[in-house]
Amino acid sequence: MTRAEKREIKRTLKNEIKEFLKIQAHYFPELIQDIKNVMDSRNQSYITYEIEVILYMMILKNACSIESMQEMSDEFNIDECVKNIYKILGLEEREYLPHYVTVNDCLKKLDNTELEKLRKKMIYGLIRKKSFDHAKFLGKHWLVIVDATQLFSFKERHCEHCLTKTYKKGTDEEYTIYYHQVLEAKIVLDDDMVVSIATEFIGNEAENMTKQDCEMNSFKRLSKSLKDMFPRLPICILGDSLYACGPVFDICKKNKWEFLIRYKDGSIPTLAEEYKEINEMGENEEEVIEIEYMYKRKPKVKATHKMKWVNNLYYQGHKVAVMELEIEKNQKKWKEFQWVTSMDVTNWTAGEFAETGRKRWLIENEGFNIQKNYRYMITHANSLDYNAMKNHYLLTQLADVLVQLYENGVKGIKLIKRTIEKISEGLLDSIKKQQLKEEDFIYERFQVRRE
Repeated sequence: MTRAEKREIKRTLKNEIKEFLKIQAHYFPELIQDIKNVMDSRNQSYITYEIEVILYMMILKNACSIESMQEMSDEFNIDECVKNIYKILGLEEREYLPHYVTVNDCLKKLDNTELEKLRKKMIYGLIRKKSFDHAKFLGKHWLVIVDATQLFSFKERHCEHCLTKTYKKGTDEEYTIYYHQVLEAKIVLDDDMVVSIATEFIGNEAENMTKQDCEMNSFKRLSKSLKDMFPRLPICILGDSLYACGPVFDICKKNKWEFLIRYKDGSIPTLAEEYKEINEMGENEEEVIEIEYMYKRKPKVKATHKMKWVNNLYYQGHKVAVMELEIEKNQKKWKEFQWVTSMDVTNWTAGEFAETGRKRWLIENEGFNIQKNYRYMITHANSLDYNAMKNHYLLTQLADVLVQLYENGVKGIKLIKRTIEKISEGLLDSIKKQQLKEEDFIYERFQVRRE
């Protein structure tokens, strides 16, 4: 790309907030009205700011990568920014936006399910547009990756729902940390695009529980919520080796879901032994393909993918297949993987199984890593109230859907290789300095194309 071409792209990207709103209107034309319809639990006689002001302000806070609530109040209460936000919401302009204390007081009282309803409608909208049908596994199943991550940790008990972990037990250096975790289900929309479809918070029901809440118990709750929200959605669950177990297989069978789960020999010893015996007898099936990897600023790298699999294995009444992948580079073993799946593997589909099984890392990279370290700083507690903490997290996931669509839908952002930080900085700078006009809200029909 020439410098002149780069300058032209940068020129068209000068009004970032306008482009952001254009993408929002394209995918979610009713979003602002849906936010206005959120059930507000506050006493309506004493409120100054409408619910949509508070919620959309928080969505923009996350989209602009503003870490703290105090910083949000400082950055957004600038004349042009105040005017723009009220104009986006179609409200009569006021002198100020709400202070962060007012925002947190609202989020303390807001029912989490209200934000979950918003997310559900957004995901339904993406699925029904068919813009991302190419991401379906085997042309049929939506990939849903499940994994847990830690959000906040404290040296002292934060609330009755805290999980606890004690280190160096029985020594003079023994200490306990108190923390909160979340179990996420993210739907894969593209090779580098995963967005939240369901959330389950991992936490104790009360203090001093004899048995703490855990990821597997949370998965049981999450799977029920996911099935209730999307009863007919064809889903294939991706997960790490923790999910290679009978209870998960039972849930998937009951919900009519498929699964493709990372598998280690220690996960189900009897299954590993049966697979090994069949392999040694030479009755497994195999496929070998040559793959050429393309890296930025690096020469092409050729690799050999050797796949082996055995269908029609049984575990606790479930018919499964076990598949392994060995990757060779320069004629030396580089990496190896193994999965257990509810579907039969064939020579025609083996490559897609192997490629899809490795996508589980997307929830750690495009999901948790970016959200923790680069854009939303989700490990920073914006409130110490447990209910508000949940709402802050859910609002981050709503913002993340919009931001990923913006990054992937606006022509030029990836061509000029804008970093995550620069994209968010550009949005913040735009909403603070560029006045939105009436014509900026008139959107012609357009087609979003992946670059």
